[in-house]
Amino acid sequence: MPEVLEAPLVVEFPFTRSLGPVQSAFLTGLRERVVLGVKTKDGRTLVPPVEYDPVTAEELRDLVEVAPTGTVTTWAWNPAPRRGQPLGTPFAWVLVRLDGADTALLHALDAPGPDAVRTGMRVRVRWAAERTGAITDIACFEPYDGGPEQPGGHSGAFENPVTGIVAPARLDYTYSPGRAQSAYIDALSARRTVGERCPSCRKVYVPPRGACPTCGVATAEQVEVGPRGTVTTFCIVNIKAKNLDIEVPYVYAHIALDGADLALHARIGGIPYDQVRMGLRVEPVWTEGARHPDHYRPTGEPDADYETYKELL
Repeated sequence: MPEVLEAPLVVEFPFTRSLGPVQSAFLTGLRERVVLGVKTKDGRTLVPPVEYDPVTAEELRDLVEVAPTGTVTTWAWNPAPRRGQPLGTPFAWVLVRLDGADTALLHALDAPGPDAVRTGMRVRVRWAAERTGAITDIACFEPYDGGPEQPGGHSGAFENPVTGIVAPARLDYTYSPGRAQSAYIDALSARRTVGERCPSCRKVYVPPRGACPTCGVATAEQVEVGPRGTVTTFCIVNIKAKNLDIEVPYVYAHIALDGADLALHARIGGIPYDQVRMGLRVEPVWTEGARHPDHYRPTGEPDADYETYKELL
C-alpha cells in the first residue's frame, strides 16, 4: 500500500476593520471597565450593542451603561481549551444576561468543573489586567453571590476612543492529498511536473485533481508538462507576509506550463518586479532538497504571443 501523505496546514488572516460609533463606544468602554448596551425604541437594552435594531432595522445610537454582574442563561462545558481561547484551563462557555440588559453576552466562565455551573447562577465580569479596547478586556466571568451592582450611568463618550480592531481568523487542519495530488507531489520530488489528461475534452490539468472540472469525469492518464511556461497574469505583492522571508515588493504569477491547460501560481524571481509582464517565458529554480520549485525565472526566450495563452487567463 502506498504511503498516505499528510501535512499540518494553517490558514491565518488578520482582518482589520473600522468601527462605527456604537461598536467604538462599546469596546472603548471595556477598556475603561464600563459595559455599554444600546436601547431600542421599544425600551429593550441590547448587550452587546448593535447599530441597527434586529427587529425593525432602525438605526440605534442611545447608549446606556449596564452592570458588570448578571445571570447565566445557558452554558456548555469546554474540557479542552484550544489556542487563543479565553482560558488555558477547562472552562464553561456561557451566555450571560447582564443586569439591566435584555439580551445575553457570550463569554467564558472560570469554574472548577461542570458541576459548579448551572443555568440561573449569578456571575460577574473579571477584568483583564491590561485592557486595549477589545472583547478580551473581559478576561472571563466568575461566580458571584451578590446582588446586582449599580451601573454608573456612563453616557458612552470617551477620550481617545477605539476606532478600529484587528480580528484574527485562523484555521488549523491536517491536509491529506488524494491519489492525483500524491502523484503530483511525488513527481515534484524528482523535479518533474505531472498533470492528468481528461479522457473526454483531452485537456491536461496541473496540478491534477483526479477529475476534470469541465467534464466531471475521472482522470487517470498522467502527462509530464513543462518545465518551462508562460506568465499569463500576475500581481505585485507590497505587504510582507508573516513567516515568509521574502522582501517586498515581489511578484506572484499564474504560469501556464508548456503542455498544460490550466495555469498554476508561483513566485517570479531573477528579474525586477516592474519588468514582469504577461507572456514572459519562465523556468523553475530549485533549491537543494526542496520538494517544489522555489520560484520561476526568465528563460531569455522571446515573449509568447498573446493568442497562445489567452484561453488560460
